Amino acid sequence: MRGREDEWTDLMRSANAGDSAAYHRLLKSVTPVLRAAARRGLARAGQTVDQAEDIVQDILLAVHLKRHTWDVNAPFAPWLFAIARNKLIDALRRRGRRVFVNIDDFAETIPSAPAAETVPASEVAVHLEGLPPRQRDVLQSIAVDSASIKATATKLSMTEGAVRVALHRGLANLAARLRRE
Repeated sequence: MRGREDEWTDLMRSANAGDSAAYHRLLKSVTPVLRAAARRGLARAGQTVDQAEDIVQDILLAVHLKRHTWDVNAPFAPWLFAIARNKLIDALRRRGRRVFVNIDDFAETIPSAPAAETVPASEVAVHLEGLPPRQRDVLQSIAVDSASIKATATKLSMTEGAVRVALHRGLANLAARLRRE
């Protein structure tokens, strides 16, 4: 492995100095290694390896676009594998960890949900009354009236970020009060 890494480093130095043949040899040499690494990474993440070639192309494109950032006094392989790792992570994030299962296959085994207990509106109003006005208004709008954050922000002349903060703080205050009771 050490010999190959040294060869890659030498080829990259030559490529950055303008030797297009060296650059071509470098890319030909690293591609099978990157392909194997992408397949291994996808398999380890429990994903199918059908996306490996796209990841390899992303890596090679990043190498090409960022090759000027590589330090000629440093070994090439760690720089390359850092890019490869990041591109693999990006691909896994884009793909997500979703497993789709047909719910009909499990219809008999899923217990039916018990009827939800409803809290009387008067009890909800009592709990909300003890909150600061802004938190109370936000909780009333979102949790009770089922308004969106955007609609609540418009209605209360607040930013969406401020609504989220007030909602979070209101829920935390409400939870603390309910624990004390």
